[in-house]
Amino acid sequence: MQTTWTALLAEFLREEPGVEAVRLDATGRKVQIATFGEVDLVRLEARIAATLAAIEAQWPAKTRGANGGGGEKEQAPAGFEFSVRDGVTELSRPSCATAPTFWRWSDITLPAAADVGAVEEGLAGEPEETEDWRKLGAFAAACGVLGLAGWATGRWEIGPGWLPTSLFLGALIAGGWDAAIDSWANLRKAKLDIHFLMLAVAIGASAIGAWSEAVLLLFLFSASGAMEAYANERTHREVDALLKSAPKQATVVGGDGQEKVVAVEAITVGDLVRVRPGEAFCADGLVEAGESGADESALTGEAVPVEKTLGDQVFSGTINVGGTLDWRVQKLPAESTLQKIIRLIHGAQRLRAPSQRFTDKFGTGYTYAVLGLSAAMFLVWWLGFNLEPWRGSELVPSAFYRAMTLLVVMSPCALVLSIPSAILAAIAWGARHGVLFRGGAALEKLAEINVIALDKTGTLTTGELVVQGYESFPPGRENEVMALVYALEARSEHPLARAIVRDARARGVREAVIEGFESITGHGVRARMGGATVMLGRRELLERGPLKGWAEKLPSAAAEFAEVWLVGPGYIGRVLLKDAIRRESAPVLANLKKRGIRTVMLTGDRRATAEAVGAELGLEEVRAGLTPEEKVAAITALKEGGKFRVAMVGDGVNDAPCLAAADVSLAMGARGSDAALEQAEIVLMNDRIENVYSAYELSRRARNVVRQNLAISLGVVSVMALATILTRVPLALGVAAHEGSTVLVCLNSLRLLFQRGK
Repeated sequence: MQTTWTALLAEFLREEPGVEAVRLDATGRKVQIATFGEVDLVRLEARIAATLAAIEAQWPAKTRGANGGGGEKEQAPAGFEFSVRDGVTELSRPSCATAPTFWRWSDITLPAAADVGAVEEGLAGEPEETEDWRKLGAFAAACGVLGLAGWATGRWEIGPGWLPTSLFLGALIAGGWDAAIDSWANLRKAKLDIHFLMLAVAIGASAIGAWSEAVLLLFLFSASGAMEAYANERTHREVDALLKSAPKQATVVGGDGQEKVVAVEAITVGDLVRVRPGEAFCADGLVEAGESGADESALTGEAVPVEKTLGDQVFSGTINVGGTLDWRVQKLPAESTLQKIIRLIHGAQRLRAPSQRFTDKFGTGYTYAVLGLSAAMFLVWWLGFNLEPWRGSELVPSAFYRAMTLLVVMSPCALVLSIPSAILAAIAWGARHGVLFRGGAALEKLAEINVIALDKTGTLTTGELVVQGYESFPPGRENEVMALVYALEARSEHPLARAIVRDARARGVREAVIEGFESITGHGVRARMGGATVMLGRRELLERGPLKGWAEKLPSAAAEFAEVWLVGPGYIGRVLLKDAIRRESAPVLANLKKRGIRTVMLTGDRRATAEAVGAELGLEEVRAGLTPEEKVAAITALKEGGKFRVAMVGDGVNDAPCLAAADVSLAMGARGSDAALEQAEIVLMNDRIENVYSAYELSRRARNVVRQNLAISLGVVSVMALATILTRVPLALGVAAHEGSTVLVCLNSLRLLFQRGK
């Protein structure tokens, strides 16, 4: 019988002790959950979304009722309370009359029917607990140490005769422990995989006295497993890193004007919040009092602070860089722009299919084939050719001996090492040259890209404004403009002041003498020089005073420039600033184009600014004014349904969702936000944009080495297996061929360590 939708919700409540009730409005497509105490809302949203997806799949579109159910009347599952009011269904745990007053309700969007499969797939794709790489590393180390000790004691006859065998046994147990656990789990499901084959090869080699080969096989296998677990552990922290950037407390202004510091979770829609310079906005809202600027670079990529005054929108996660602002909360912190980006990361991750290595794809089939072939040949040699089944002679080996020889020569040691050895060598080369790969999947996929999308601010540009020039009206007084601007900005805390002061000092400008310095909140600064008032700030300083008529005739700066205006004694001056383009950006883009890779800029900056940068760098396409959602949509569109492989390069929080949506994600290391760095599969250290091309070339070289390794390993296995079946191959020759191919594969991979940088 099909599970009812109320039973599905009840099961969700049973599994989530922090959730007290669920309200469901199918007609309005709204869902609310009531929580008590501290809970992880991001995780809960994914869980309830999957539950709702299952419910959605049960409701035929024509039979959904206002109560959210189908045509049949629903009843409360045992142990739960059920009610329907105004078309809204509520399912809750039994509680006392006062308990609901302490519940905290949160809104969740009901998934569309078309999204049901995606939600269910997303739940199935939730990260599982990764294995502890430290434990796996300890097992691998123990295997290696015990194996070396066993080989040494046997080689030089140290200690009693049983000592080498005991040490080898200990090494096999340590090296095969994790593989044995995995194999046992698969055996209970009637499955065999490459872990089982590795154990079988090790046991078979031990049975015919090849202890060293058995230990080496398990040591290499367990060591690669530890390194894989380490890489996986580092890919599950992007949301945690993003959450750290959100403020934990806020200052709420009461009706009597009194301030009260509260936890962000206690804020409600309609609260009046006060934020001082340097503090972060804890939710989305509208300014009601004060004038200031907001650093929104983390959300939009805009390098210049955005001025905020009465009625302007402010966003969670941005920083107040000017005066004090009072603003009214429009959205709960859980529904803010910052939290939306977190959810976008979750959703975008579902769009990214994991890379499957060649050996993983055929591992199960290869295991069955090798075991089946060895068992079949044992029977053929025993029953068909009348060889002794277990005990043979040096001239006529037993059927078991020949079967074990076949098992050894078909051992996938070289095959298993073909990919990891090349990847590890490439990762080591990259680390020395400022390119950090988080696992082999990114290294494999980067070679396959044919489209690369890049953020502007902090990626193609430095993210820091640089003075482009000084102007005076009337002309000829530029030196006076520089001296006075330097004097005023040296006392200012505005972000643009740092760039102007740095430039003035580099030019050797002498600071003018001023007095009576004061800040004009939201507009600029002013002071006195020689009895005259001088002012510095936005263009509005000119347009609101007696100079309005003259100011209207002054030329406007080009869109890519930020400007600061100066009212001096008898003249007006202007400072032009621009986000500096990295000088290495153009050569990198040119090299990528030579490789046939299409280059696209995705930025939240203004179109005129973005297009000016794109034209200077020779980008093939520029998409500007994009929100985080639109960036994810742009990445999806660039893929064209899987036709193209897309890499994304970024550095800000706003880039994290599209980094997750891309096939391969790269982040600038020094300037990169925590969210971008944790989301990225490849980190470009020291902010070197040229490392984008270095990483791509390294990926191409590693792919070629991997293909060569696979050809070597599969070729040796094929030739030796055929020879073992058709002729009598001595075990020593089989081991030599097996180990020789392993060494050859490793040496071929080591070539990657000695490549020259690009």
